[in-house]
Amino acid sequence: MAKVTKKVSESRSRGRPRAFDPSAALDAALSTFWERGYEGTSLSDLTTAMGINKPSLYSTFGDKAELFRKVVDRYISRQRVVWEQAFKEPTARLAVERILNTIADSLTSGQNAHGCLLVQSALTCSQESDCIKKELALKRADSDSLLRDRFARAQADGELWPDVDVAALARYFSTVLRGMSVEASAGATRRDLQNVIDLAMKAWPP
Repeated sequence: MAKVTKKVSESRSRGRPRAFDPSAALDAALSTFWERGYEGTSLSDLTTAMGINKPSLYSTFGDKAELFRKVVDRYISRQRVVWEQAFKEPTARLAVERILNTIADSLTSGQNAHGCLLVQSALTCSQESDCIKKELALKRADSDSLLRDRFARAQADGELWPDVDVAALARYFSTVLRGMSVEASAGATRRDLQNVIDLAMKAWPP
């Protein structure tokens, strides 16, 4: 009888729904990492922001590094929507200008931590977190690839001359985006970023 009671108790425990919303908790973790950076965020910071205890964090999201990877994937999926919308513009030039302006709006909206999660977290990673730093570099390289592919299509369509180095052009605008993130984290205003955008667009190949 005792064994039956134990099995029923274990079954109820396994079937008990979570007392928190994993999606909301992940958003809270994203905001915390974004504000403090990977190394600047402690487990206590995370559990407080997410409203859960450490056992729940580990059982649902894994350790700190695994949670951060989930947060980065969530962040990138949202950023990708911005890029997908921008790539609907009829030309690559308009697409880039839209991306720059949309990101500038986001960086200075006051609704999010200043700067880009991928850039800010990488800047504050020490040697102990080198694996995270390398993973972030690979994630940033994905955006370079998206721009490079779009510019290659523009070249095939005749928007860009055949002698334009599309890889270098993609790298340039990616660098502008990351520079805007750093400037925003240091307090740059929307007007400041607009000046950067205006100058950057003058570098577009004739």
